[in-house]
Amino acid sequence: MRLCSPRYAWLLHSGVQLLVWVLFLNPIYSQKHGIAVKSVSDSLKPHHLSEVILYTSKREFKIESPMPVQILSGKQLDKLNSLSVADAIRYFSGVQLKDYGGIGGLKTINVRSLGSAHTAVFYDGMSISNAQNGQVDLGRYSLDNIEAIELYNGQKSTIFQPARGFFASNTLYLKTKTPQFKDDKNSNLRLKFKTGSFGLVNPAFLFEQKITENSSLTVSTDWTKADGHYKYRYQKRYGYDTTAVRQNGDIEAFRTDLTYHAKFSETSKATFKAYFYDSERGLPGAIVANNYEHVQRQWDRNFFVHGSFQSSYAKKFELLANVKFSKDFSRYSDPDYKTLQGTLDNKYYQNEFYASVVNLYTINSWWKTSLATDFSINTLDANLYRFPYPTRYSYLGALSSDMTWERLTIQANLLGTYVDEQVKEYQQGDSQRIFCPVLSASYQPFNTKNFRVRTFYKESFRMPTFNDLYYTFIGNSSLKPEFTTQYNVGGTYVIAPGSLLQTASFQVDGYYNRVKDKIIAMPSANLFRWTMVNLGEVEIKGIDVNTNFVFKLPADLFLDLGLSYTFQKAIDITSSTGTTYRDQIPYTPINSGTLTSSLNWKNWQMNYSFMYTGARYSQKANIPVNYVQPWYTSDMAVAWSGKLFDLPVKTGVEVNNFFNQYYDVVLNFPMPGRNYRFNISFSL
Repeated sequence: MRLCSPRYAWLLHSGVQLLVWVLFLNPIYSQKHGIAVKSVSDSLKPHHLSEVILYTSKREFKIESPMPVQILSGKQLDKLNSLSVADAIRYFSGVQLKDYGGIGGLKTINVRSLGSAHTAVFYDGMSISNAQNGQVDLGRYSLDNIEAIELYNGQKSTIFQPARGFFASNTLYLKTKTPQFKDDKNSNLRLKFKTGSFGLVNPAFLFEQKITENSSLTVSTDWTKADGHYKYRYQKRYGYDTTAVRQNGDIEAFRTDLTYHAKFSETSKATFKAYFYDSERGLPGAIVANNYEHVQRQWDRNFFVHGSFQSSYAKKFELLANVKFSKDFSRYSDPDYKTLQGTLDNKYYQNEFYASVVNLYTINSWWKTSLATDFSINTLDANLYRFPYPTRYSYLGALSSDMTWERLTIQANLLGTYVDEQVKEYQQGDSQRIFCPVLSASYQPFNTKNFRVRTFYKESFRMPTFNDLYYTFIGNSSLKPEFTTQYNVGGTYVIAPGSLLQTASFQVDGYYNRVKDKIIAMPSANLFRWTMVNLGEVEIKGIDVNTNFVFKLPADLFLDLGLSYTFQKAIDITSSTGTTYRDQIPYTPINSGTLTSSLNWKNWQMNYSFMYTGARYSQKANIPVNYVQPWYTSDMAVAWSGKLFDLPVKTGVEVNNFFNQYYDVVLNFPMPGRNYRFNISFSL
């Protein structure tokens, strides 16, 4: 058994919580000092306090949330020149999106420099996991059926959620659209078509059918095809400067999902979802040593079914049950790489069964507690030489408490997990027992509901992936989990003065993170045979700032203006004698920021987005040869919505990278220059 902190921090925090309760939060003290606590008789009736969400036209802030959260939803997503979820989340502060170029390139999220594997992704409340490599490609999720994107630092600010939601260092939630039927309609149909640069063709449709008054069916499908050919600039110091065309960046992808919603009563509902994704893409590769051509290919096929049931089955009890089964197939082919069996052609088959039960008990009007338990089985098969065929059994538990008064909210969680690793061949399995605490609070210091401060402390971990542990010639089955410790202090302030300035919102957070036992790859005598080891330790200090303003101008003009800024020092503190001690870790800019704006007039809308990423280093050593220049891009769009032949129509033109800047997000993976997109949609 392991504790997230060797100093038994969870015992300390449990003691602190008890002390705070005894000294400050009991009813006697509360009555003396004006903290509103309802009488015990009120607790005989369940009273659910929902989170207060303050809306602006650009962004939403959950002002009472003890965890920092950024939300893009509805029309906000339409205002961004975004084709996929990956394109949209670039505008969140504290986020680095690793983009390897083009429409078909892999896109992964890294929040506050903790690493991609430390961010859990949830799709309609169900986690999207990858036990093989820990990476979730956000480029495969289209925005056509996405209603909201929520990014939480820490965890979602509710204790009524599956245990997996508590365990990640950061969580990203994707919520699909809920059917809404107006004017006695029983069905909705939306047809959408996008085309543009790089041979892009992207038709999509969304169909919603009301089955009964309390049930409906939604089907969403889209198909994407692009050749991925775009110009880029290739320079060599003290050498030539040329323009080339990106090769092997094509993609063809098909996605469909079906969702059934049913409401049995005011307190009981169920959802069933089936999802399928299939793609083939070229992997453009790095432009090094005058190598412009690449022939590597990747195939992905993902299918899952997910059922969810929620009910208040007793006066003070609520139940949330989830079950999911998923099958993933991926294939990687490299005709240029020769093995004893021929050319490299790796195939992976990954299966997961997952079940979760959450019970919420309302003790009284201000105190709730929950117990969430999850169980999952992950298996991985491959056609690799000496592959061990691992199976991972995971048992997760989260005991949580939520105490909410008029001006103060406190949440505490104790997380426990047991992971049993078994392998069939060649290697030895392992098991892990780990406990982690989480403590968070939100407080309204003044007599205004528009201002709130918050803080949280969280310890979490991530298990080594199957590739880390068992990849042939590379894996190390003795790896320990990576541990993270997070501290955060921040606040949210929203005002609505009216007149010229309609609303203004501000969200500021300062944080300190630490990653221990970081898993890194170490070379051996044979450069093909690397070894995975626990060596790294990283210290991260940063500030995230988010602001939003809505102006009402003359002539019925409305201007939405959003600004975000991140300052981040993420340094290597593995060894004081190391050559990279206190150097900034790779691909982490010290300064970055975004600006989003929208000017609305009647049926017309004009959008402008600006993104800046400061200087970075491509390797651990902060030396001139590893320096990566800062980059910025500007995106513009004009959209019109109205009626054509009595049908609701929306159409628009987008210009991305307006100033045609050549830049790399990842060194030697050039990004597209100026490009265009046209879209049109009909609603029936």
